[in-house]
Amino acid sequence: MARLQEFYQKTVVPQLTTKLNRTNRMSLPRLQKIVLNMGVGKALQDKGRLEQAVEQLTMIAGQKAVVTKARIAVSGFRLRQGYEIGCRVTLRGKRMFEFLDRLINVALPRIRDFRGVNPKSFDGNGNYSMGLAEQLVFPEIDADKVNFTQGMDITFVTSTRNDDDARELLRAFGMPFREN
Repeated sequence: MARLQEFYQKTVVPQLTTKLNRTNRMSLPRLQKIVLNMGVGKALQDKGRLEQAVEQLTMIAGQKAVVTKARIAVSGFRLRQGYEIGCRVTLRGKRMFEFLDRLINVALPRIRDFRGVNPKSFDGNGNYSMGLAEQLVFPEIDADKVNFTQGMDITFVTSTRNDDDARELLRAFGMPFREN
């Protein structure tokens, strides 16, 4: 069992039970999945960039990344339907908790001038999204072998439909929200 998963069961659940004033454990918010996404727009000119992005995202997630294709054509970007333009990984279970642990305790503190993540980035349905400017904050990536920096989006999908409950869940995990 992942360290953060055990922490969730032994510490976060009782904490949320009292804070949200609920007696049923199943009504408490829980993390369902984490989706990592890299949009590699430069992949249209250089196919090597997409391959390197897939390799790096696979190393970060510990799970094989899937190449994503354009759903629609956009003539302004010289983009046609079916072009490979990014990659993504969906993490669940043990890998999800291990990634969240590494993100909170290792990657986010390595960001230069980090003051916390935006507490307003919830979508209204209890899901939280954040972006990272570069993949080098993760210790799995060797900075000497990186030819280009690539940003990524991270989405936390929770079981609740309420942003406040989801915020309390992520705060209980130790997510460093910025004070406004």
